[in-house]
Amino acid sequence: MSTNPDSVIQPALSHPTRTHCAVHRGHGRQLSRDSSRVLGVPITYRTLEAATAEIDARASSGQGGYVCLANVHMIMEALDDPSFFSVLDQAEAVVPDGMPLVWSLRATGFPESERVAGIDLTTAVLDLAQEKGLVVGFLGGQPEVLERLVSLVGSRWPTLRVPYAHSPPFRAQSENEAEQQIHEINSSGVQLLFVGLGCPKQERWMAANRANTPAVMLGVGAVFDVLSGAKPHAPALIRRLGLEWLFRLVLEPRRLLVRYARHNPRFVWRRLAERTRRR
Repeated sequence: MSTNPDSVIQPALSHPTRTHCAVHRGHGRQLSRDSSRVLGVPITYRTLEAATAEIDARASSGQGGYVCLANVHMIMEALDDPSFFSVLDQAEAVVPDGMPLVWSLRATGFPESERVAGIDLTTAVLDLAQEKGLVVGFLGGQPEVLERLVSLVGSRWPTLRVPYAHSPPFRAQSENEAEQQIHEINSSGVQLLFVGLGCPKQERWMAANRANTPAVMLGVGAVFDVLSGAKPHAPALIRRLGLEWLFRLVLEPRRLLVRYARHNPRFVWRRLAERTRRR
């Protein structure tokens, strides 16, 4: 599924010439002096304002890069898999999208830390894109969800340009399909690409394509579902109390119960062990 510059849904491009756009960047990112880590995973921007400013600077200058929104699931996936840890370690920005990470940061000397929720970052960046005339694209989600999302975006941000929206198949792509996808993204002129493929797939996809596109990529997970209205957004009080995970568990117990049971207790244990060692 693709869209034209007026945000009207139309079929994907059929047979364009494939290209490979190489955008070279350094891979050994050094953390800024006030950057922090949670269980060793870097958290480079701890507020919505700071994250949005970095995304603005990169998109406006064509530097590209990718942004990861970390929660307990992502942190534990990184600790379980060194290759995924490397994906996060090399990201241009990792932000805390989960209250347990915010509490950890505050407890280790970063009191200004706040939750940078995926939907909040997405709407802030869409506001920014409309204000500055930046071009936006969406990759991921079910076709019907993506169509609803693009329609909502067109209504809420009427002057925003959205020339690219694609719902890829869930199977693994062939090499030709992957090249075709990148060609379509680059040909559309997208400067900000929201990627909703789920963790860790979207983070791995962004890392693999970091050098192939000048767009800034944001891995926003389930934001497509929530922003489009396909899934409910947790009430504000539940979000403030750090209980959105429980709200989601009630809605999707089959999908989330095993994940939470596997990751959450280990995260708490490792944080307690880390604090004990520091005393």
